[in-house]
Amino acid sequence: MPSGWDLVSRLAVKHLDRCVSLEPKVLQGDDPEAIHDLRVATRRLQQVLDLLYPSPHSGEIRKLYRGLKRCRRSLSDVRNYDALLERVDAALARKRTARREAWEAIRAYLEGPRSAKLEKALRKLAKANLSAIYVRLKECLPANGHSRPEAERPDHLCAGESLRVEEFHGRISSDLRKVWGDLEQEIALSRNRSGPAVLHRARIASKRAHYLIEVFHAFDVPGSKEALIWLRSLQKHLGRWHDLVVFEETVIEMIADPSFLRDQMEMALEIERLVLRNRALKAELERKYLEMTADRAAFFKTKGWVRRVAESPAAMFAAQG
Repeated sequence: MPSGWDLVSRLAVKHLDRCVSLEPKVLQGDDPEAIHDLRVATRRLQQVLDLLYPSPHSGEIRKLYRGLKRCRRSLSDVRNYDALLERVDAALARKRTARREAWEAIRAYLEGPRSAKLEKALRKLAKANLSAIYVRLKECLPANGHSRPEAERPDHLCAGESLRVEEFHGRISSDLRKVWGDLEQEIALSRNRSGPAVLHRARIASKRAHYLIEVFHAFDVPGSKEALIWLRSLQKHLGRWHDLVVFEETVIEMIADPSFLRDQMEMALEIERLVLRNRALKAELERKYLEMTADRAAFFKTKGWVRRVAESPAAMFAAQG
């Protein structure tokens, strides 16, 4: 029967295959979903690699890890523009859209920078050489149950079976404690401080917790599905909030252009009204986020599950469905 390490390695290979299968679609440049999916796939892969190769990473793994980050970050700005264009298109698709001309002006403004950002991002993605990362990681990981020679494998994959199981439970418990502790800390900070930077850190922490708990769900650990439902809802609120933050920043930059203000003053006033509406929506999402994290029943249920798994990983994995 495959050990926990073997199954995590297979999960890493699955995410790695997903990354490489998405790269050609991204390089075509016309598929916003592929761009989003590749970014998500790299996050999932990195979370699994953190289990297999904990910090501090060795030289080779550190190099490959940085390459994955470069792939994702190269597409960050393009993804932001795609999210903005999606929102604009949704507004324009409504039959009785207020301030249609303002929305159309925003769309025209976004298309130019999106095109320029995409061209730059694709150059960076090509330079990151995802195919080479794929080959090297494949060499580092035992795939499909076929282990590499012991001299080339991480220590925990070379150990005896009992030690491997014990170390697996210890590692996954330690990682769960850390990502949940980071999320809980950022939630506490966001409830006592205001500002985009604070909520942004909570958003990133929720992603890390989400992608790690997906590993538990892949093992059918009881309660992992419910924990994921709560985290996905939290991430959804924070993701929508982030899109509104980027929208406001981008549109303010648009109307702050002196030539735009001089030549299209009335349009600038209409767009300012959209910004004010955007702020109201953003404030509503912030309120919902605070309500969600103040919901002691839901929050403490997830926290309780984390504590039980972290304290008794062997029992929880033995109880898998």
